[in-house]
Amino acid sequence: VYVQERKETMAAAAEVSNRSVILKRHVTGFPTEDDMELVTATVRLAVPPGSAAVMVKNLYLSCDPYMRSRMTNHKEPSYVPDYVPGEVIPTFSVSKVVESGHPDYKAGDLVWGMTACEEYTLITSPESIFKINHPKLPLSCYLGVLGMPGLTAYAGFFDVSKPKKGDYVFISAASGAVGQLVGQLAKITGCYVVGSAGSDEKVNLLKTKFGFDDAFNYKKEQDLNAALKRCFPEGIDIYFDNVGGAMLDAALLNMRLHGRVAMCGLISQYNLELHEGVRNLACVVTKRVRIEGFIVMEYFGTYRKFEEEMVSHLKEGNITYVEDVAEGIENMPAALVGLFYGRNIGKQLVAVARD
Repeated sequence: VYVQERKETMAAAAEVSNRSVILKRHVTGFPTEDDMELVTATVRLAVPPGSAAVMVKNLYLSCDPYMRSRMTNHKEPSYVPDYVPGEVIPTFSVSKVVESGHPDYKAGDLVWGMTACEEYTLITSPESIFKINHPKLPLSCYLGVLGMPGLTAYAGFFDVSKPKKGDYVFISAASGAVGQLVGQLAKITGCYVVGSAGSDEKVNLLKTKFGFDDAFNYKKEQDLNAALKRCFPEGIDIYFDNVGGAMLDAALLNMRLHGRVAMCGLISQYNLELHEGVRNLACVVTKRVRIEGFIVMEYFGTYRKFEEEMVSHLKEGNITYVEDVAEGIENMPAALVGLFYGRNIGKQLVAVARD
């Protein structure tokens, strides 16, 4: 009877327009808006009979630097699958459940997790989503401070970097979705914190809004090694690396004994066909530096603990957060491409629907 009812419900379900952003081709070099295309199809707002799938309406879509790597056609498999040309681009979203065959979700529930760049998504693996526990906070927080970037900052700083009070901490791409949070967590821990960013506006934000002790515009520095020596005359204990390349090389020259480098991202390298090498690795030996990479997916099992701790910080005013919101799914390609030119101020996301 239940399956029959489900079939009847599916047949009677509304069919609606569903705009989506597809990848037209694999990308080499810097991505362009023309590498993506907005297409319109229809979708029936129902889940297959007898399945545990969940149909959601996407409210906010996330733009993240790692997405550039997935646009490449890798010869060797990467840690996540490459995007498939002609298919909708997967991304994190904040969504509202429209229809559910899963016992843990009902229509009206708010969730965040991996869906796709489209207005409606049928989620066939609901283990990829989390129910939103604090819906009175701005929902967009679940793509930033309470979502994947927040957990990245938290895990990369506390689990990988292992900070101690009084540590000297340097963060590159410090005004971005992850960097702004690492800096504030470091200040809460009692560290001395310096960040680099790509504009005077972002540098000012680091000092005035996020409470960094110092910051510099790397585009105005002739010598990154000299800039770091100026900011860290005693050297660096923790380098939280979001960029790689020349900044990593300069940081290695300035590490203190037993310093730690948390390798979070390499945005300076994502659009290069031939990646730059690292020249100052001798410092890793002589200064006994530990360099460790990490992937946030390995920490999703700790999400609920992280969420409650971060919510407390937000409610107590210990942490603030800046977002850059583009309006409308048609602006997803421009918002995503803008990440690689530093156009965004803070976490970049796209508002698709408000309810």
